[in-house]
Amino acid sequence: MVRTDQNTEPSSSPRGAPTVLRVPQHTVEVVSDSGEGAQKCAQIFGRVSAKMGNGVWTVEIIPAEIQPPPRTPTSASGNRIRIGTQPVTNWGDHANLVVAFNEQVLLERHRLDALATDATILIEDMWAEHDDPDIRKAWNDAMDEMGDRAYRFIHVPMEQECLTITDNPRRGKNMFALGLLAWLYFRDLEKIRAFIEAEFAKKAKALHEQNVALLDLGYRWAEEHLDVRIEVPTLDVTRPMVVMNGNQALALGAVAAGMELCSMYPITPATSASHFLSDIFEKFGGIVHQAEDEIAAAGVALGASFAGRVAFTVTSGPGLALKTEFIGLAVMTEMPLVLVDVQRGGPSTGLPTKVEQSDLLAALFGQPGDAPHVILAPATMEECFHCMTTARRIAEAFRCVVIVLSDANLATGVQPFPRPDVNEHWLAQPPDLSPVPDGLRPYEWDPESGLSPRIVPGQPGGMYTATGLSHDEASHVGYTPDVHERGCVIRR
Repeated sequence: MVRTDQNTEPSSSPRGAPTVLRVPQHTVEVVSDSGEGAQKCAQIFGRVSAKMGNGVWTVEIIPAEIQPPPRTPTSASGNRIRIGTQPVTNWGDHANLVVAFNEQVLLERHRLDALATDATILIEDMWAEHDDPDIRKAWNDAMDEMGDRAYRFIHVPMEQECLTITDNPRRGKNMFALGLLAWLYFRDLEKIRAFIEAEFAKKAKALHEQNVALLDLGYRWAEEHLDVRIEVPTLDVTRPMVVMNGNQALALGAVAAGMELCSMYPITPATSASHFLSDIFEKFGGIVHQAEDEIAAAGVALGASFAGRVAFTVTSGPGLALKTEFIGLAVMTEMPLVLVDVQRGGPSTGLPTKVEQSDLLAALFGQPGDAPHVILAPATMEECFHCMTTARRIAEAFRCVVIVLSDANLATGVQPFPRPDVNEHWLAQPPDLSPVPDGLRPYEWDPESGLSPRIVPGQPGGMYTATGLSHDEASHVGYTPDVHERGCVIRR
């Protein structure tokens, strides 16, 4: 690439053959102000890389505010994409290459020590000579602050180039940047165009064509002005692969498990799982119910389970706290319930957009009294998928609560994995609605397994009163020590 002074642009003269840097892995960041589409650019780049046979791990860079002031360090939004020849299991320590839409979002990444000391930075150059003296000063101050590193700055006229195609370059720079990355990393343009077509399938044809034109424009600019390319070799893939993030994997796992109801209340970073499920669930006979709050979401899922349906609820840390009472009710009534907790930073509202596995102790011990339940903690996107089928089977086999602990890293990161071979045994079997034998009590605990029959409302001969109070085998409330001790011991 062409090293430039901070106040000059790369020459527009033709380049010779570029140097090809062959590496086993490389980490890329695309950062912009919130709303400029850096995440869309990076997501497509990561998915195409995975489809081409690279190991991939991505992580979102999300501002804490929904719409932070533009051109401020706290407005940094985008993605980190780590690609490798071998499977990649984490986002790495430092970015080797950055595409930055302004110097302030880049400064935030610098201050967080997110960039390699010799990182190559392709940065929008319009701010260096901006008409507003305050913006020029902010540019110079940022460059001075970053001057202690051996960064290699390449000024790219993104705004100027995008204006040749669109009147609103703020909505076009992401596709231009995607073109830059496609040339730099030998990405397959046809695959990228296919992703763009799918992304804008519900939009006007002109919008799709404009985005493809911006992609091609960025590719040509890179081809004409940059003098090095990065090759991360791919491995031959011997079986079909899928590419998705952890929340999508959780949603598809719920479908594969035969789940029938997802009851939720919107909360970051769990919401996208229910959004994705909303697009597909009805095709498989499922329902996504948005409740009025977290407590109600747990109650709806538990009520559906009581009625014989296969239900789950999805939340994050604050929601887990609010669902505590209904988790206890599920334990006491021995109702199957799967609860997905996509963790974020805590306590309280905490860090909605940051990664932290903050709910383990709450998931383990956050119940009054003895409330045994199962916890599954996936470590990869593939495990997110399979955890749901396993969680459903455990919850129904043992009539218990199963908590699936994901986190924000898994939720938003993208990774390829072998396409699952769907197994009919993953699906839930319909409840037994045959008449209840005379004399069978609702909590007729088996002395060996501790399990009791699952009686569904309306089942002939199965009328009983479900209660969250301490009870005996007949579901009669009992406050004596022997009744309470027997219930606690048998539920273990």
